[in-house]
Amino acid sequence: MSPQQPNKGKLIILDRDGVINHDSDDYIKSPEEWFPIEGSAEAIAKLNAAGYQVGVATNQSGIGRGFYDESVLTTIHAKMDNHLAEHNAHIDKLVFCPDHPNNPGPNRKPNPGMALQLLEHFNADPAETTFVGDTISDVKCAIAAGCKPILVKTGKGERTLANPELSQFDIPVFDDLSSYVKTMLG
Repeated sequence: MSPQQPNKGKLIILDRDGVINHDSDDYIKSPEEWFPIEGSAEAIAKLNAAGYQVGVATNQSGIGRGFYDESVLTTIHAKMDNHLAEHNAHIDKLVFCPDHPNNPGPNRKPNPGMALQLLEHFNADPAETTFVGDTISDVKCAIAAGCKPILVKTGKGERTLANPELSQFDIPVFDDLSSYVKTMLG
């Protein structure tokens, strides 16, 4: 392919906590605290089978807060990867931001850094990329990166729906990742 016609990949970006796995206000601090949301692995398998690259962009401020370290995060992600593999699913690339919210860098959502990294990695068109999340920061990150935001009601999604700030955005809302993927793929 010539540089003028890059190979644009089909990409979908997912938040982790609240989209793939159950979230906790106390943080997911160990593999034992990571529990998948029913249907999320199967939904990711459908995306994989349909030719989508699946990226994950996740704030992990528990590291910045000193609740766990990167080695523990690696074991949590290994548990997630194993669960996905049991359902013939996989994540193509995962990026995380360990920043404490009091000292956020360009990668901490709602900043678009992680989404932009994934778009660049997959040479994906932001206008053709969906970002599925459960918080207002996911929505803002998607918009700042030029992606199409989708809100799910799992995780913090119900709370997000009650946030008056959400009314400024006209975004589709789904019960969970599984219902979104069923609608998207038909």
